Amino acid sequence: MELSPYAQGGWRLLGDPRRFPRRPFAALLRAAFRSLLDHPQAGLDDPDLKDIDPTVLKHCHAAAATCILEAGKQKADISAISTCLEDCKLDKERIEQFCTEYQKNKDALEILLGSIGRSPLHITDVSWRLEYQIKNNQLHKTYQPSYLVTLNVENSDSGSHPDVSFSCTMEQLQDLVGKLKDAAKSLERATQM
Repeated sequence: MELSPYAQGGWRLLGDPRRFPRRPFAALLRAAFRSLLDHPQAGLDDPDLKDIDPTVLKHCHAAAATCILEAGKQKADISAISTCLEDCKLDKERIEQFCTEYQKNKDALEILLGSIGRSPLHITDVSWRLEYQIKNNQLHKTYQPSYLVTLNVENSDSGSHPDVSFSCTMEQLQDLVGKLKDAAKSLERATQM
């Protein structure tokens, strides 16, 4: 099982007992599993996490969620998870704590991942709007425009039509449009052969 460098960095932070003492570590693990399985909008509002820097907290939450999903996707066993977390410099106690929490939630995680489906989504329509952000969630002034993009999609497996929404800067949107044009040209060339 492999994690991205960003996720590995988050786990290294989680492995540091000075940054994450035992109770905040356990609270973050519970929050990560809860946000994936029970309450997608579940926040990191546990009282044990109040003393952790919000940026570090979000990074570590993303790392924990990435590891949980990767382990579930690969149906990883405890030894594979342990090896991965040992590479991120976690001690034995924290690895056992994660593995215990993973085992408790493994069945629910497999059901969740199985419900996603196997065929890719098909984009049927796109809508967008310009947003001007004055402050970010740390109350720093940003004064930057961003685009809110909504992709109307359909899934041929389930027939449902969930929307995919994201926010991006003008540069990110231009990059996306350029990549989509390149993909369309490649597809056009492939069908002409």
